[in-house]
Amino acid sequence: MRVHHLIAATLCPIGARLINGQGGLFDRGRLICHVLLIETEEGLVLVDTGLGTGDIANPKRLGPPFVMFAAPRLDPAETALAQVQALGFKADDVRHVVMTHLDLDHAGGLSDFPRAKVHVHAREHEAATARTTFQAKGRYIPDQWRHGPNWQLHSGGGEHWFGFDGVKALTSRETDVLLIPLFGHTLGHCGVAVRTGDTWLLHAGDSYFFHGQIEVNGPAMPGGLARFQKLVDTDRPQRIANQARLHELNANHGGAVKIFCAHDPVEHARCIAR
Repeated sequence: MRVHHLIAATLCPIGARLINGQGGLFDRGRLICHVLLIETEEGLVLVDTGLGTGDIANPKRLGPPFVMFAAPRLDPAETALAQVQALGFKADDVRHVVMTHLDLDHAGGLSDFPRAKVHVHAREHEAATARTTFQAKGRYIPDQWRHGPNWQLHSGGGEHWFGFDGVKALTSRETDVLLIPLFGHTLGHCGVAVRTGDTWLLHAGDSYFFHGQIEVNGPAMPGGLARFQKLVDTDRPQRIANQARLHELNANHGGAVKIFCAHDPVEHARCIAR
């Protein structure tokens, strides 16, 4: 399978030194929304969607706190839809969208691919549609799926994969794309593993935010980013436990599984350099 590593939104919060570990305290930092576009025999598969055309047309729906503090660039050329089209495909060529979770900076482009089946863990779908807590009301934006996606909910059972349980294949025919439960950041947060020849890519979503968190003797996480990670936790002990498992996976199987998260520009640069 051919895999494209896309940036489907750029976030520019103030405090580059606290976010990226370098630059001035009042400089703009840089975080990204790392999205995968996978060419398969069954059509295109998109892993997360970043911000979409609806968010750019109406950024108010993202909420003033997100727009003020995350400062998204809101560039139409960065939408997954624009990049799919730039590669010579149509929106309808995207047959499956696989969501690590449904936070607003991951699910904004869902309505740009209305014919796709949208795969998500059932726990995440329930939390996002119920929005029973103050935190959930801020992170989940119903307008992003007001069009009525063709939800494909995954839960229960599953297989064993590199020490992780409850792993589900995307479909019975598409067994090279896996949903890996990595709960903690949100109630139904998952990673998405993609087999590419003899190795796997693991999009770990927001299970961690900085490359040093899973590297052996990696650099310390910048303080502002560390505080933000704690702020958006839903189940901190579970997030920490899964983060430790990713660290162990990277230490023991880094040659077989290439791990990256959703927002780290350093990891994205490494991915496109391979």
